[in-house]
Amino acid sequence: MASLDRRVRRAAATAVALAFGGALALTGTAAAGSGNPVRSHTAAVPLTQGLYQSAYSERNDVLWATASVGQPPAPVTASRLLRIDPGTLEVEAEYTPPTNNGTVEAVYGIDVDDEHNTLWVTNTRNNSVAVYSQETGRHLATRLNVNHSREVVVDEKRDVVWVSAFGDGALVAFDSRTLKEIKRVTVLGSGPTGLSVNERTGAVYAADFTNSRIIEVAPGSRAPRLVPTGNGPLSLALSSDGRTAYTADQTSGTMSVVDLRKGIVVKSVATGEGAKSLAVEPCSGRVLVANRLAGTVSVVDPRAGTVVGSVVTEAYPNHVEVTDGGTAYVVDKSGSGPAGEDGLTRIGPSAQAPGRNVAAGPRPAC
Repeated sequence: MASLDRRVRRAAATAVALAFGGALALTGTAAAGSGNPVRSHTAAVPLTQGLYQSAYSERNDVLWATASVGQPPAPVTASRLLRIDPGTLEVEAEYTPPTNNGTVEAVYGIDVDDEHNTLWVTNTRNNSVAVYSQETGRHLATRLNVNHSREVVVDEKRDVVWVSAFGDGALVAFDSRTLKEIKRVTVLGSGPTGLSVNERTGAVYAADFTNSRIIEVAPGSRAPRLVPTGNGPLSLALSSDGRTAYTADQTSGTMSVVDLRKGIVVKSVATGEGAKSLAVEPCSGRVLVANRLAGTVSVVDPRAGTVVGSVVTEAYPNHVEVTDGGTAYVVDKSGSGPAGEDGLTRIGPSAQAPGRNVAAGPRPAC
């Protein structure tokens, strides 16, 4: 779900951030090989039950989050879109999705389209994708026939939105202006999950959880290219130059470093049990990996192939979002709030003072 040029990388659900100059800002945790812990401004709050993913809007300085309550085969009992102040972590507004034939269009995957000031979400259990206004929270459209829609990523440069249809083994593209489907690429027997787009080339990449590989769909290509990766990849992100892909491998608890030109795995880094989501810090190039079952976020130096730091989160971190300014947000499914709420954690750059813009800010000089 990551767009290369926008430099907003997401992974699991708590918030972790990197300090200016490329050093991870951990709270009470020492980076591997260092004798002193690096302190950072942090905050954690309970939000609501059923948190799933988040996405940061630079245009509006808002953190958006999805939440849905109800595990299959039980029906969804509640679902909402949350508009969150990234500085205070207060919920500014909540929006309830519409119902379709008596069933709520529960929201899960999310990405922002700041060019058109919209939000795209996956309605996984309704086999659809929906579009909302960032300005008003109003539901604009629902598009059907996206079987087990899982994740979504926006290519603002080309006005294209890609969605992974896990149930069909397909990558489905929509025009972000007309909101209509414009392309569908099916790889038989695949199970696409996490997405990333290279806005420089227009190529989209999907983690194929079923076959432990990456699916590459490049403009003008006659057929998708298949590249091996680690065991059970769920999330995928790209390096700043687009030449390397990183996958969070849930089955093996690893992060794979994949040379896309050669089509091979060049490094496999053990991060923790249940590696589920990852994101790239745009300045240092380090990768944050959310390990759902381990309850940690690992910080990986992909060039060295080593874990250089680790942050203990609430239980079950589910997704991580990193802004241009180096602040990370992690949403969890811990149910640790006083009324069983799941939580949001923000870890900000140590050079920043708390306040309204601690969440985002301008991209630091590398």
